[in-house]
Amino acid sequence: MSRDVGMEVFGEAAPYLRKSEKERIEAQNQPFDAKTYCFVADPEVEYTKGKIKAAQDGKITVETEDGRTVTVKPDDVYAMNPPKFDRIEDVAMLTHLH
Repeated sequence: MSRDVGMEVFGEAAPYLRKSEKERIEAQNQPFDAKTYCFVADPEVEYTKGKIKAAQDGKITVETEDGRTVTVKPDDVYAMNPPKFDRIEDVAMLTHLH
């Protein structure tokens, strides 16, 4: 399938497969620190976005996007790709594959 194919071929799923031009520009302009933004294992929703607040005694403290603070093992913290890659069509461009 060509990259130039219109999104209308995907019907209802189209909004979930590609961001609008406005959303892509906003994502490129969001501040992002690859050393602190992460995904953390979450028993409710499997993984949630968060920001590393501290690392001490073999544990990492993360503030999740819903405002909770969790302390986890380093193995439960996963690197996050910058927001500009959300819904990217070519996963070869991603730095982190999970």
